[in-house]
Amino acid sequence: MEDGPPLTARSVLASTLLGMDPPELPVAQLVAVAALFGIGENRARVALTRMVKAGEATTADGRYRLTGRLAERGRRQRESRTFASRATGRWSGEWTVLVLDGERRSALERAEHRRVLVGARLAELREGVWMRPANLDVVLPDHLIDRAHRLIARPDRPGHLAAQLWPLGEWASRAATLAARLADEPPRADQLAQGFVLSAAVLRHLQADPLLPGALLPDGWPGRDLRDRYDGWDARYRELLADWHRAWPTDRRARLTTSG
Repeated sequence: MEDGPPLTARSVLASTLLGMDPPELPVAQLVAVAALFGIGENRARVALTRMVKAGEATTADGRYRLTGRLAERGRRQRESRTFASRATGRWSGEWTVLVLDGERRSALERAEHRRVLVGARLAELREGVWMRPANLDVVLPDHLIDRAHRLIARPDRPGHLAAQLWPLGEWASRAATLAARLADEPPRADQLAQGFVLSAAVLRHLQADPLLPGALLPDGWPGRDLRDRYDGWDARYRELLADWHRAWPTDRRARLTTSG
Protein backbone atom coordinates (compact mmCIF):
# COMPACT_ATOMS: atom_id res chain seq x y z
CA MET A 1 0.00 0.00 0.00
CA GLU A 2 1.24 3.48 -0.82
CA ASP A 3 2.24 5.61 2.17
CA GLY A 4 2.36 8.88 0.26
CA PRO A 5 4.96 10.58 -1.91
CA PRO A 6 8.59 9.36 -1.81
CA LEU A 7 10.59 10.74 1.09
CA THR A 8 13.13 13.30 -0.12
CA ALA A 9 16.12 14.46 1.90
CA ARG A 10 14.17 17.57 2.86
CA SER A 11 11.08 15.64 3.95
CA VAL A 12 13.15 13.25 6.09
CA LEU A 13 15.04 16.09 7.78
CA ALA A 14 11.95 18.25 8.25
CA SER A 15 9.94 15.35 9.67
CA THR A 16 12.77 14.46 12.03
CA LEU A 17 12.87 18.01 13.40
CA LEU A 18 9.06 18.15 13.57
CA GLY A 19 9.21 15.17 15.90
CA MET A 20 11.45 17.02 18.37
CA ASP A 21 10.35 19.47 21.06
CA PRO A 22 11.93 21.95 20.62
CA PRO A 23 12.40 21.22 16.89
CA GLU A 24 16.20 21.33 16.98
CA LEU A 25 19.05 18.83 16.51
CA PRO A 26 22.81 18.83 15.85
CA VAL A 27 23.78 18.37 12.23
CA ALA A 28 25.43 15.05 13.13
CA GLN A 29 22.18 13.51 14.25
CA LEU A 30 20.31 14.82 11.22
CA VAL A 31 22.90 13.35 8.87
CA ALA A 32 22.71 10.08 10.77
CA VAL A 33 18.94 9.89 10.44
CA ALA A 34 19.18 10.66 6.71
CA ALA A 35 21.61 7.75 6.35
CA LEU A 36 18.87 5.37 7.55
CA PHE A 37 17.03 6.20 4.32
CA GLY A 38 20.05 5.81 2.08
CA ILE A 39 20.54 9.57 1.88
CA GLY A 40 24.22 10.50 1.79
CA GLU A 41 25.84 13.16 3.91
CA ASN A 42 26.29 15.60 1.02
CA ARG A 43 22.62 15.37 0.02
CA ALA A 44 21.55 15.88 3.62
CA ARG A 45 23.75 18.93 4.06
CA VAL A 46 22.58 20.45 0.77
CA ALA A 47 18.96 19.94 1.85
CA LEU A 48 19.65 21.64 5.20
CA THR A 49 21.33 24.58 3.45
CA ARG A 50 18.32 24.96 1.16
CA MET A 51 15.94 24.85 4.12
CA VAL A 52 17.87 27.71 5.73
CA LYS A 53 17.79 29.74 2.51
CA ALA A 54 14.05 29.12 2.19
CA GLY A 55 13.41 30.41 5.71
CA GLU A 56 12.36 26.96 6.96
CA ALA A 57 15.24 26.53 9.41
CA THR A 58 17.99 28.44 11.18
CA THR A 59 21.46 27.22 12.07
CA ALA A 60 23.95 28.11 14.79
CA ASP A 61 26.79 26.24 16.50
CA GLY A 62 26.32 23.15 14.34
CA ARG A 63 22.61 22.81 15.17
CA TYR A 64 19.52 23.27 13.01
CA ARG A 65 16.14 24.48 14.23
CA LEU A 66 12.84 24.72 12.36
CA THR A 67 11.30 28.11 11.81
CA GLY A 68 8.63 29.77 9.69
CA ARG A 69 6.03 27.59 8.01
CA LEU A 70 7.53 24.29 9.17
CA ALA A 71 7.60 25.39 12.79
CA GLU A 72 3.97 26.42 12.41
CA ARG A 73 3.14 22.97 11.03
CA GLY A 74 4.68 21.39 14.12
CA ARG A 75 2.57 23.62 16.33
CA ARG A 76 -0.58 22.60 14.44
CA GLN A 77 0.30 18.91 14.79
CA ARG A 78 0.68 19.27 18.55
CA GLU A 79 -2.52 21.28 18.85
CA SER A 80 -4.48 18.83 16.72
CA ARG A 81 -4.45 16.30 19.55
CA THR A 82 -5.92 18.89 21.91
CA PHE A 83 -8.52 19.80 19.29
CA ALA A 84 -9.44 16.16 18.78
CA SER A 85 -10.04 15.58 22.47
CA ARG A 86 -12.80 18.19 22.58
CA ALA A 87 -14.09 18.20 18.99
CA THR A 88 -16.71 15.48 19.46
CA GLY A 89 -18.20 16.92 22.65
CA ARG A 90 -21.11 19.33 23.06
CA TRP A 91 -22.01 21.34 19.98
CA SER A 92 -24.62 24.08 19.63
CA GLY A 93 -25.51 23.21 16.03
CA GLU A 94 -23.94 26.41 14.69
CA TRP A 95 -21.49 26.58 11.80
CA THR A 96 -18.72 29.10 11.21
CA VAL A 97 -18.81 30.55 7.69
CA LEU A 98 -15.91 32.54 6.27
CA VAL A 99 -16.58 34.55 3.11
CA LEU A 100 -13.46 35.91 1.43
CA ASP A 101 -13.76 39.28 -0.27
CA GLY A 102 -13.90 39.36 -4.07
CA GLU A 103 -10.56 41.07 -4.58
CA ARG A 104 -8.44 39.46 -7.28
CA ARG A 105 -5.35 37.69 -5.93
CA SER A 106 -2.36 35.94 -7.36
CA ALA A 107 -2.26 32.16 -7.61
CA LEU A 108 0.37 32.18 -4.85
CA GLU A 109 -1.92 34.12 -2.49
CA ARG A 110 -4.87 31.84 -3.24
CA ALA A 111 -2.74 28.77 -2.56
CA GLU A 112 -1.57 30.23 0.75
CA HIS A 113 -5.14 31.03 1.79
CA ARG A 114 -6.20 27.49 0.94
CA ARG A 115 -3.32 26.01 2.93
CA VAL A 116 -4.23 28.05 6.02
CA LEU A 117 -7.97 27.35 5.81
CA VAL A 118 -7.58 23.63 5.20
CA GLY A 119 -5.13 23.53 8.11
CA ALA A 120 -7.82 25.11 10.27
CA ARG A 121 -10.19 22.26 9.26
CA LEU A 122 -12.47 24.42 7.11
CA ALA A 123 -13.86 23.16 3.80
CA GLU A 124 -14.79 25.14 0.70
CA LEU A 125 -18.50 25.08 -0.19
CA ARG A 126 -17.89 27.14 -3.32
CA GLU A 127 -15.20 29.55 -4.40
CA GLY A 128 -14.45 31.97 -1.59
CA VAL A 129 -16.92 30.44 0.90
CA TRP A 130 -15.38 28.27 3.62
CA MET A 131 -17.15 26.69 6.55
CA ARG A 132 -17.17 24.10 9.32
CA PRO A 133 -19.21 23.25 12.43
CA ALA A 134 -18.44 25.70 15.25
CA ASN A 135 -17.12 23.02 17.60
CA LEU A 136 -13.51 24.24 17.31
CA ASP A 137 -11.86 27.56 18.03
CA VAL A 138 -10.77 28.57 14.54
CA VAL A 139 -7.72 30.84 14.78
CA LEU A 140 -6.64 32.52 11.56
CA PRO A 141 -3.83 34.98 10.78
CA ASP A 142 -4.71 38.67 10.75
CA HIS A 143 -3.97 39.09 7.05
CA LEU A 144 -6.68 36.56 6.24
CA ILE A 145 -9.20 37.83 8.79
CA ASP A 146 -8.88 41.32 7.30
CA ARG A 147 -9.97 39.96 3.92
CA ALA A 148 -12.95 37.93 5.08
CA HIS A 149 -16.38 38.19 6.69
CA ARG A 150 -17.17 35.70 9.45
CA LEU A 151 -20.78 34.57 9.75
CA ILE A 152 -22.73 32.09 11.87
CA ALA A 153 -25.17 29.70 10.19
CA ARG A 154 -27.51 26.84 11.11
CA PRO A 155 -27.91 24.59 8.05
CA ASP A 156 -31.20 22.72 7.66
CA ARG A 157 -29.40 19.44 6.90
CA PRO A 158 -26.02 19.58 8.64
CA GLY A 159 -25.28 15.89 8.14
CA HIS A 160 -25.88 16.14 4.41
CA LEU A 161 -23.70 19.26 4.25
CA ALA A 162 -20.85 17.61 6.15
CA ALA A 163 -20.91 14.65 3.77
CA GLN A 164 -20.81 17.08 0.85
CA LEU A 165 -17.84 19.00 2.21
CA TRP A 166 -15.63 16.12 3.38
CA PRO A 167 -15.02 12.60 1.94
CA LEU A 168 -15.92 10.95 5.24
CA GLY A 169 -16.21 7.40 3.94
CA GLU A 170 -12.83 7.59 2.21
CA TRP A 171 -11.18 9.03 5.32
CA ALA A 172 -12.69 6.36 7.56
CA SER A 173 -11.58 3.53 5.28
CA ARG A 174 -8.01 4.77 5.16
CA ALA A 175 -7.98 5.37 8.93
CA ALA A 176 -9.12 1.81 9.61
CA THR A 177 -6.36 0.48 7.36
CA LEU A 178 -3.71 2.56 9.12
CA ALA A 179 -4.97 1.55 12.55
CA ALA A 180 -4.64 -2.11 11.53
CA ARG A 181 -1.10 -1.49 10.32
CA LEU A 182 -0.14 0.12 13.62
CA ALA A 183 -1.35 -3.03 15.36
CA ASP A 184 0.39 -5.37 12.90
CA GLU A 185 3.67 -3.44 12.56
CA PRO A 186 4.96 -2.55 16.05
CA PRO A 187 8.10 -0.37 16.16
CA ARG A 188 11.34 -2.31 15.83
CA ALA A 189 14.88 -1.11 16.45
CA ASP A 190 16.07 -2.68 13.19
CA GLN A 191 13.27 -1.06 11.13
CA LEU A 192 13.39 2.59 12.16
CA ALA A 193 13.13 3.83 8.59
CA GLN A 194 10.01 1.75 7.92
CA GLY A 195 8.49 2.99 11.15
CA PHE A 196 9.28 6.55 10.15
CA VAL A 197 7.36 6.12 6.90
CA LEU A 198 4.34 4.62 8.66
CA SER A 199 4.36 7.39 11.28
CA ALA A 200 4.44 10.06 8.57
CA ALA A 201 1.49 8.42 6.79
CA VAL A 202 -0.60 8.36 9.97
CA LEU A 203 0.20 11.98 10.84
CA ARG A 204 -0.71 13.14 7.33
CA HIS A 205 -4.02 11.35 7.62
CA LEU A 206 -4.80 12.74 11.06
CA GLN A 207 -4.18 16.24 9.73
CA ALA A 208 -6.99 15.59 7.23
CA ASP A 209 -9.50 14.59 9.92
CA PRO A 210 -12.19 17.32 9.83
CA LEU A 211 -12.78 16.88 13.58
CA LEU A 212 -16.54 17.07 13.27
CA PRO A 213 -18.98 16.94 16.20
CA GLY A 214 -20.10 13.45 17.10
CA ALA A 215 -23.61 14.21 15.81
CA LEU A 216 -22.24 14.61 12.27
CA LEU A 217 -19.95 11.57 12.21
CA PRO A 218 -20.93 8.27 10.58
CA ASP A 219 -21.42 5.29 12.88
CA GLY A 220 -18.16 3.60 13.80
CA TRP A 221 -16.01 6.64 13.01
CA PRO A 222 -12.38 5.46 13.54
CA GLY A 223 -10.78 8.82 14.35
CA ARG A 224 -10.36 8.26 18.09
CA ASP A 225 -9.25 4.66 17.61
CA LEU A 226 -6.54 5.73 15.16
CA ARG A 227 -5.32 8.46 17.53
CA ASP A 228 -5.26 6.14 20.53
CA ARG A 229 -3.38 3.44 18.62
CA TYR A 230 -0.93 5.97 17.24
CA ASP A 231 -0.23 7.52 20.65
CA GLY A 232 0.86 4.14 22.04
CA TRP A 233 2.77 3.20 18.90
CA ASP A 234 4.52 6.57 18.71
CA ALA A 235 5.62 6.49 22.36
CA ARG A 236 7.40 3.18 21.73
CA TYR A 237 8.88 4.39 18.45
CA ARG A 238 10.27 7.52 20.12
CA GLU A 239 11.90 5.36 22.79
CA LEU A 240 13.64 3.27 20.14
CA LEU A 241 14.72 6.35 18.19
CA ALA A 242 16.11 7.97 21.36
CA ASP A 243 18.04 4.75 22.10
CA TRP A 244 19.42 4.84 18.56
CA HIS A 245 20.60 8.45 18.94
CA ARG A 246 22.27 7.66 22.27
CA ALA A 247 24.06 4.69 20.72
CA TRP A 248 25.45 6.73 17.82
CA PRO A 249 29.29 6.62 18.16
CA THR A 250 30.69 9.71 19.89
CA ASP A 251 33.71 9.98 17.61
CA ARG A 252 31.52 9.80 14.48
CA ARG A 253 29.21 12.45 15.92
CA ALA A 254 32.16 14.78 16.59
CA ARG A 255 33.63 14.23 13.13
CA LEU A 256 30.35 15.03 11.38
CA THR A 257 29.86 18.18 13.47
CA THR A 258 33.31 19.60 12.85
CA SER A 259 33.17 18.83 9.13
CA GLY A 260 30.14 21.17 8.77
